[in-house]
Amino acid sequence: MLAKLTDTGVLKHISVFAEVFCVNKRIGKQTVRLSGGAVIINACGVVGQKEGQGPLRSSFDEILTDDRLGTDSWEQAESALQKHTAILTAERAGLTPGDIDYIFAGDLLNQCIGASYGMRELKIPYFGLYGACSTMAESLALGAMTIDGGFAERVLCVTSSHFCSAEKQFRNPLEYGGQRPPSSQWTVTGAGCAILAKSGQGPKITHVTAGKIVDMGITDANNMGAAMAPAALDTLTAHFEDLNITPDYYDMILTGDLGVIGSDILVKLMAERGFDISGMHSDCGKLIFDIDAQDVHSGGSGCGCCGSVFCGHVYKLLKEKKLKRVLLMATGALMNTMTIQQGESIPAIAHAVAIE
Repeated sequence: MLAKLTDTGVLKHISVFAEVFCVNKRIGKQTVRLSGGAVIINACGVVGQKEGQGPLRSSFDEILTDDRLGTDSWEQAESALQKHTAILTAERAGLTPGDIDYIFAGDLLNQCIGASYGMRELKIPYFGLYGACSTMAESLALGAMTIDGGFAERVLCVTSSHFCSAEKQFRNPLEYGGQRPPSSQWTVTGAGCAILAKSGQGPKITHVTAGKIVDMGITDANNMGAAMAPAALDTLTAHFEDLNITPDYYDMILTGDLGVIGSDILVKLMAERGFDISGMHSDCGKLIFDIDAQDVHSGGSGCGCCGSVFCGHVYKLLKEKKLKRVLLMATGALMNTMTIQQGESIPAIAHAVAIE
């Protein structure tokens, strides 16, 4: 019987099947290797007026002239912003909603209403995500794994934030005019959208390192950088150790809004672990604004910060091959107003995707 199977080539086909479908894609404790990968065939970043006055103004696909987008509330404006960015990205990729298999989307607002209301008219199977400011990397990670697993041909990953809706929810209504301490960050009005595909032209997501929740007891909601830096340390260290690589493997290690304070903390903590990232580390929260001229204190924050900077700026550098290898690691503070009022500390997360 075995000889007969061998003669007919069945064993050869079984061997190929096992190699393709049964390969262990996990590397180390937290990283997965994508055997086929997922190509980022198009990405767009859309931002508000203040963000459009910053140093990356020429990199964004669109700068809003009306931060309310003609709606009656800031929450409606954020939904409209996310929907507009998603449709713009699909159109520029030559796709219709019917060409997309899944949406992975999220934002900062209660129950992800920015994404849910923004995506409801597209009629595409939808996964709502909440990773706070880490949501762009989370959506790319899950979207890439879905494609690599053979469950989709194309997915749309989109995130957003809005300064006014975030201030209203997390701190005080703008009319209150509260003082902002130097450690605080400015929530970006912006959205980023990327379309991933099984094949096509563009940079490819090759690895994903999922983060663990890290809580070092920080309770100051106006110091997100200090709360999130330890999570970034944990994920970045795991990524290097799982893949047995050093920081200089990448042209850029891009964190997703640690800001000035959090970035400094991360560089110092990584050095203590034996990894010098000072030469290739950049942070979306530092890049999007002119820190001194625009009075944003410690820099930008929000889901739309990493989303717009990566999709609007860094993606273009990858497409133009000015950058060849980028590790995008977005960080998020997994708290809400109620937990802070109850005296809880701030748990944080960082997810990383390797793009080449």
